[in-house]
Amino acid sequence: MKDELLLHICCGPCSIYPVEVLKEKGINFKGLFYNPNIHPFLEFERRVQALEEITEVLGFEVIYHPSGYGLHQWLEGVWSKCPNRPGRCHMCYKMRLEETARISKELGFTCFSSTLLYSIYQDHDAIREIGNGVARTHGLKFYYEDFRAGWKEGKDRARTIGIYTQPYCGCILSEEERYKKRIERQRKRFREEVRKGP
Repeated sequence: MKDELLLHICCGPCSIYPVEVLKEKGINFKGLFYNPNIHPFLEFERRVQALEEITEVLGFEVIYHPSGYGLHQWLEGVWSKCPNRPGRCHMCYKMRLEETARISKELGFTCFSSTLLYSIYQDHDAIREIGNGVARTHGLKFYYEDFRAGWKEGKDRARTIGIYTQPYCGCILSEEERYKKRIERQRKRFREEVRKGP
């Protein structure tokens, strides 16, 4: 039977539970790794490696977007237009879902989805709305399922398998926001040292 669904995958750990659910439901699918939001390059490489390990364990196929590392693409398409949350995140969702839909249409898939729907940190209402809008534009269906029910299960499984689990969504701005308190402490220490003088 032909593959029906193209699953946008943002990272290895986030794919575990959604992939198992799709398999359980008998939905034919392939994964797509397209994430120009992931920076820096070493982080991008680590996530690709983690996903490759997961595909071997769970036995499914992934298409890797030919653009590879998309720093300039993401900066031009998202950060330059809207550097702040939540607008930045919504534009990032749209960028990735739009490309997933385009490739779905090109390869003959009837619908698409995303492992973004697994994360408890993402805006599900926005993802669903953007996904449905993009699907209409391309004459496809957006498969929505709230995969958050398996959040803990997926995280535990990733630890058991021993793959890399990332500490931030991928964009360099989100990494900065994650470590905001630590950065502020460093700035405070630096200012105090400057005041003390040599």
